[in-house]
Amino acid sequence: MNTKYDYLVVGAGLFGAVFAHEAALRGKRVKVIEKRNHIAGNIYTKTVDGIQVHQYGAHIFHTSDKAIWDYVNQFAEFNRFTNSPMANYNGQLYNLPFNMNTFNELWGVQTPAEAKAKIQSQIEAAHLNGQPKNLEEQAISLIGTDIYQKLIKGYTEKQWGQAATALPAFIIRRLPVRYTFDNNYFNDTYQGIPIGGYTQIVEKLLDHVEIDVETGVDFFADRDAYLANYPKVIFTGMIDQYFNYQLGELAYRSLRFETETVNTGNYQGNAVVNYTDAETPYTRIIEHKHFEFGNGDPEKSVITREYPADWHRGDEPYYPVNNQQNNALYKQYAALAKAEGQVIFGGRLGQYRYYDMHQVIHAALVTVQAELGDLPQ
Repeated sequence: MNTKYDYLVVGAGLFGAVFAHEAALRGKRVKVIEKRNHIAGNIYTKTVDGIQVHQYGAHIFHTSDKAIWDYVNQFAEFNRFTNSPMANYNGQLYNLPFNMNTFNELWGVQTPAEAKAKIQSQIEAAHLNGQPKNLEEQAISLIGTDIYQKLIKGYTEKQWGQAATALPAFIIRRLPVRYTFDNNYFNDTYQGIPIGGYTQIVEKLLDHVEIDVETGVDFFADRDAYLANYPKVIFTGMIDQYFNYQLGELAYRSLRFETETVNTGNYQGNAVVNYTDAETPYTRIIEHKHFEFGNGDPEKSVITREYPADWHRGDEPYYPVNNQQNNALYKQYAALAKAEGQVIFGGRLGQYRYYDMHQVIHAALVTVQAELGDLPQ
């Protein structure tokens, strides 16, 4: 047994980094290993032409939990970025989330009463019977057919790789619909982007003499030795992979990113534009400089096209497919995990749930509290 360390943390993303940081504050020695050649997981950012590029898709920090907001602000200063994506449907542009600007662009309506009447008439014309049986029926029952056809159907089917009629209704149960002229996608009290990018947050979390970090290291290349040599393991990878898929594979969706530098200072005028038609193969284009209000080379911009992809073993799993079947299988894996006293499973993949960043931090702090208790006074 390696007595030099109290914990091995597998994965240098946000969950692992928060746990390692809090453990170090409590005097614990921690070894962090990361399969990729950099820390920070999916929130990794790097500088290109003076622009902070979100390497693995757009990340906007948002929360209504003041304690979490104060926590993350220890490690970076945040700007006042507000997420206001646009939707491109066959060359027509619409504001997101669905709000009075969207309804005016679609139908020319000018008042909330007119918009509500238009949506209600479409819902009634759809002649839905009883409880929505799938995502398509759920969406139409909330927002009508025009918005469903133009702004939901194509995007959602690309994202999930399935027909909307085959997807469960609960996926879209909480559509953001507003009868105000407000393009702010999130309702949260606090929102922003760290000035200088996200990587610095994880760098500061891991900046302790008690923490040693190694990148480019695959836990599964020497799994048995790690388990034999460390008294406790925090595992943030795929829970089914940890158990060698013995109960079957959980389903994940993957992503592919195409990033390029373009010789224009402003490519699309917005940080995020979703492509909601079925024919465009990518779901969105991200223009990174708009996250920091145009900072960087005034003659260049960096854009990323984001393509959803089926997941197969060996691919990067970006988010779980939390349908009834997979959630039931996860419960079986969670029972195995509970019996694995040496290992604590955490993060989006270890706990098989879709976490936003503030939720990852909260989950990590809950784990810290359960494992290590409060900071000594």
